[in-house]
Amino acid sequence: MGSFSIWHWLIVLVIVMLIFGTKKLRNVGQDLGGAVKGFKDGMKDATAGDKPADAAQPTQQVSGQTIDVEVKEKTKS
Repeated sequence: MGSFSIWHWLIVLVIVMLIFGTKKLRNVGQDLGGAVKGFKDGMKDATAGDKPADAAQPTQQVSGQTIDVEVKEKTKS
């Protein structure tokens, strides 16, 4: 009982295509791809939300000294 050869896998693929049809398999593939994309986007959003807000403000370094800068909004007078 060794590993399956390429011919075994081709026969299995043909049987699966005959049972389910190509349209059904295409829909399953699209659903699976959408689920994976949604999972990746959710993980990206979760890791972006973990960072503190202070880390978003960069500090500027000039000649070996660190200068903290606070951003203020301009108001029209």
